[in-house]
Amino acid sequence: MGRSSDAREKILSAARSLIELRGYSALGVAEICKTAGVPKGSFYYFFESKEALALAVIDEHWTAQRQDWTRVLNGDARPLDRLRRLFAETEAAQRAAQQSCGTVSGCLFGNLTLEMSNQTETVRERLQEIFESQVEMVDSVITEAAGRDEVTVTDTREAARSVVAQIEGQVLFAKLYNNTSRLGAVWPNCLALLGARTPQAPVDA
Repeated sequence: MGRSSDAREKILSAARSLIELRGYSALGVAEICKTAGVPKGSFYYFFESKEALALAVIDEHWTAQRQDWTRVLNGDARPLDRLRRLFAETEAAQRAAQQSCGTVSGCLFGNLTLEMSNQTETVRERLQEIFESQVEMVDSVITEAAGRDEVTVTDTREAARSVVAQIEGQVLFAKLYNNTSRLGAVWPNCLALLGARTPQAPVDA
């Protein structure tokens, strides 16, 4: 059981690395298994198709990211400070990835949305669910900030959707230009979007 579980994790890890490096469509099962160091038969023991593997990679990544978002957005700091921390950690993660492999990896969800949303309905639906969850998490923070009279925005749900889109768009630009400095504009833009009443000091990364 332990060895089987280890093989599955190796396949997932290899698939995620390869998807981040080259995308989903160009990958074959044989290459994934070679990178993972497992026999090809192991793949079909755990996954009925490459699409099923993509869904598993998405779910695994979201489980980890959701824990990080929950830790940051449900903390004890003021609402805008929590949201600012989320932006800072997003930027730090992209910088770390760039230092590790030489390129900005971007957002796995955003990359797969661009590549697969018009090809695979199940993947498109799963990505929609994840982005809606992100919007809901940000919405709760903006609603709290509005209740404290720290922002002037009235439609907190649409504001949250715009904030998530702002993060995704700037990460996309950072990937396109291989330049994480593009992410520096995200927080000032967010404050303007929310109609923040007082300037926020920059947070340490």
